[in-house]
Amino acid sequence: MTDGRVIARGRCELTENLSLKANAQLTSEEHMSQGIANFDYKGRDYRVLFQLGNGGLVAANYIQSVTPNLSLGGEIFWAGQHHKSGLGYGARYNTDKMVATGQIASTGLVALGYVQKVSEKVSLASDLMYNYMSREATASFGYDYMLRQSRLRGKIDSDGRISTYLEERLNMGLNFILSAEIDHKKKDYKFGFGLTLGE
Repeated sequence: MTDGRVIARGRCELTENLSLKANAQLTSEEHMSQGIANFDYKGRDYRVLFQLGNGGLVAANYIQSVTPNLSLGGEIFWAGQHHKSGLGYGARYNTDKMVATGQIASTGLVALGYVQKVSEKVSLASDLMYNYMSREATASFGYDYMLRQSRLRGKIDSDGRISTYLEERLNMGLNFILSAEIDHKKKDYKFGFGLTLGE
């Protein structure tokens, strides 16, 4: 059986500090089509994000730099369709060679991430997600390789899912994308392609 999905993204700089981002996904799968709008304000040493989405999603995030390398933040959200709300707290530590992040939320999620810049063209990443309410955990390892005209990214997770993403620059502001995902356990195989304009 073949299943299709269309994903669209848009971005508009409203002012020097305020931007609007919109994401939409259309699919034949029930309850999987979605739309989200983000209003992102960047201050000198802080960032505020408001998010509105279908299903009654309303969210707000705030992150503040407390040192040149360390940022701390919080999040609150309400998913009206599911009558769920939550709070989250996060931290980010970065240098010129690495980024480490941590997040904990009232929904039970604990997330840790680490990205190491190996060279000017290669970065390696890993993450761990654990839900202390359901006692479920997943981990993944990924790579990001920059070539002269393209970018190759890939990931494998602890459930055996393998994904890869190739972005080829065709012209100024025009990129061609190929993506693939394999889930051997569920016998689910996906392949996609796309174009991005204006980035």
